[in-house]
Amino acid sequence: MYDVLQKINTRPRPFEFYTAEILWTDEHISRQMLAFHLSDDTDLASRKKAFIDKSVEWMTTRFDIGKNTRIADFGCGPGLYSTRLAEKGAEVTGIDFSERSIDYARKAAEEKQLNIDYIHQDYLEFKSDRKFDLITMIYCDLCPLSPWQRKVMLGKFRDLLDDEGFVVLDVCSLNTFNQKNETATYGRKLLDGFWSSEDYYGFLNTFKYEEEKVILDKYTIIEKSRTREIYNWIQCFSRESIRKEFEGSGLQIIEFYSDVAGTPYRDDSTEIAIVAKKA
Repeated sequence: MYDVLQKINTRPRPFEFYTAEILWTDEHISRQMLAFHLSDDTDLASRKKAFIDKSVEWMTTRFDIGKNTRIADFGCGPGLYSTRLAEKGAEVTGIDFSERSIDYARKAAEEKQLNIDYIHQDYLEFKSDRKFDLITMIYCDLCPLSPWQRKVMLGKFRDLLDDEGFVVLDVCSLNTFNQKNETATYGRKLLDGFWSSEDYYGFLNTFKYEEEKVILDKYTIIEKSRTREIYNWIQCFSRESIRKEFEGSGLQIIEFYSDVAGTPYRDDSTEIAIVAKKA
């Protein structure tokens, strides 16, 4: 038992393990994730409807979205942004790792008679000959990626972007890092059964990496028949550090905001929203 507890509480190296696919491919967990996406009572997977509406209205005005605007929505989930952007007349491509979310998005598009190209794929592997006027990655989706994965994504954005196009995304700021504490918690059916339909015991270890400005929520889920470890990494950024990563991939940040609804940037913001173009 000591060895088991020792392993549970062991701090891995930053981004040593990557288990994001479990969230999107596990039958039970993907169902839970979709429910969180669609719930207007929580911001755990997507922001609430009122914010999404505000965000889309800001983007529509800022980027003159209308008929034939070509948009790629990376990490589109169940289409909460893609649907609204398509309703503005845009030609939208949505990419997401969750088959369950993509299925939901396709049905919603069909019901609204919207022609949205939804692609079930790990967006790190997405390729296209098309060029886009706007590329979005909403809800800090860049933050769980390792440094080399972020470099892949940003390089992909540059290649897919029209010469006059824009990238819009948000990331966690250093305020998020500073407000987080290292903790170790335990519970039966941790997070109210989120991790499994079977009985289980769950351990959550939160680690902080001061030099790298990375947070890890490490979940150890122990069921009768199996034990799983899930690693939720969160890279936090200053404006200088995110600018450096963009410039290293041939992108130039032209605007900072406090969120993807166009709120002016404040130093106490827990998020940093970015507008970028090709350098």
